[in-house]
Amino acid sequence: MGSNPHNSSELPPFTLTGLPGLETSQHWMFLLLGTLYVVSIVGNALILFIIKKEQSLHQPMYYFLSLLSINDLGVSFSTLPTALATFCLHLRKISFDCCMVQMFFIHFFSFVESGILLIMSFDRYVAICNPLRYATVLTDAQVARMGISVIIRSFCMVFPLPLLLKRLPFCKANVLSHSYCLHPDLICLPCGNITINNIFGLFIVISTFGLDSALILLSYILILRSVLAIASWEERLKILNTCVSHMCAVFIFYVPMVGVSMAARYGRHAPQYVHTLMSLIYLFVPPMLNPVIYSIKTKEIRRRLCKILLGTKF
Repeated sequence: MGSNPHNSSELPPFTLTGLPGLETSQHWMFLLLGTLYVVSIVGNALILFIIKKEQSLHQPMYYFLSLLSINDLGVSFSTLPTALATFCLHLRKISFDCCMVQMFFIHFFSFVESGILLIMSFDRYVAICNPLRYATVLTDAQVARMGISVIIRSFCMVFPLPLLLKRLPFCKANVLSHSYCLHPDLICLPCGNITINNIFGLFIVISTFGLDSALILLSYILILRSVLAIASWEERLKILNTCVSHMCAVFIFYVPMVGVSMAARYGRHAPQYVHTLMSLIYLFVPPMLNPVIYSIKTKEIRRRLCKILLGTKF
């Protein structure tokens, strides 16, 4: 690699990194990641199966939950090949094209998840603030249009990233900081001018994560204002309880993301494994916890799950 620039078509493979400084503990990391993968894949698959089989769950709120589960499966399968290869098989080489494909899907599913959480907040807003119009506003056709629009938006945002990277020359050691390919990691490797990449990266983050989180916050402000107008504390708590699962999903998605961003900006002197662990939390914990949260908080899902696992009614 040396100091000579390489065109992307003739680049040597990238080298993935496990946990720098903790090489002797990699097998424990494999056990942890394997457990997270199993819980995530099985949990989200069960959510999809239950929603399909349970007729009472064929309504907008659970259609959006199905989209969230499908997306979480996508996140898990996007990181699965290289993470397990790195920690289990110690295979740390990945070609440029494969790295671009993995980077695309990881960021695509992240943007889709943000969009799904936004339309789920809209679902809660309509259900609480305009309950009489719920059935007419959130029809099956409208739900489908909202889901498709989130997917199209995410694709349009992420698609330019690999193309912008492919145009750049690479002349540094192509060692990545994680066991998978992320755009903030890859953008540090080219020796050409990355101004356009930085500007576009900032633009898509603000126009997706920034805008979505602001609109989710606005929806809950409107929901809270509507709930506070109700005289009975019991009714207030009952209504707010329908939002708990979604609020938890929002927190476990956005809090680790903010943590990773803050660590990258203000924790530059922290050991590299700290950054790696935080990125693992960001990508691995939400897909694992989302089905757990919705299984615990949704009576219909909990009852059907107990029936499947225990063969008894709950």
